[in-house]
Amino acid sequence: MSTETRIGPATFRWGERTYVMGILNATPDSFSNDGLLAVDDPIATAVAAGRRMVDEGADLLDVGGESTRPGHAPVDAEEERRRVVPVVAALRAALPRTPISVDTTKPEVAEAALDAGADLLNDVWGVGPDDAMARVAAARAVPLVVMHNRAEPRHADLIAEVVADLRVALDRAIRLGVDGQRLIVDPGFGFGKTPAQNLVLVRELGALRTLGRPILIGTSRKSTLGRILDLPVGERLEATLATTALGIAAGADMVRVHDVRANVRVARVSDAIIRGTWSAASEGEPS
Repeated sequence: MSTETRIGPATFRWGERTYVMGILNATPDSFSNDGLLAVDDPIATAVAAGRRMVDEGADLLDVGGESTRPGHAPVDAEEERRRVVPVVAALRAALPRTPISVDTTKPEVAEAALDAGADLLNDVWGVGPDDAMARVAAARAVPLVVMHNRAEPRHADLIAEVVADLRVALDRAIRLGVDGQRLIVDPGFGFGKTPAQNLVLVRELGALRTLGRPILIGTSRKSTLGRILDLPVGERLEATLATTALGIAAGADMVRVHDVRANVRVARVSDAIIRGTWSAASEGEPS
């Protein structure tokens, strides 16, 4: 695996520590009830939320304009562009040193978001038949998150199929001109998998290391965690933190989360244990 990837204004040095991606939903129907369009001034709210996340330790921000929760209402490209572009532009102006990702499957939205200041494309259908997002990433020379997804949770051999599908998608992106060092993989927790399969993904995450690319995992507040504990979306923080720690132990390089401060703290302790990142300045003192 390459040791680093440049994402907009920042360089991500893989293996040194776990990076934290903060989620900003420019939607009225986010599954986690944090959609920015549900407030009176979504742009100001987005900037305030982005500043808070960065202050809490977020390394980059991920802006999405269409909910991906089960049963979500589809959004056409023009409406998604209208939601996303002003938020990206405002965040770029307010936080010039913070990389910005756009979570979309539509090339028109991706292009507009890049023009507004986004630095990374996050494609939840990275293994799908449409190669348009990879073509945009190649033409604009920007990094691309390739996520695993299926229309139905049917797998004969879950991990082998996730790895194989991602490998095909990575090879396609490279053939289309995306620099291999700019590719990041996501196993797609909550996308085209049963709850039991989602748990296997975290447990067997290290299998994705064979792909030679950094691994992003997004488990934050998802329904699988709610089913384990029988808790609503607003009460899934501890469950999310468990998956953050276990995901890092299994090989995650980046976590995509709603609750930045708590996840940053968990990531730092996990890195100290797993990666040996802690410098014991007080070594020799009672602990």
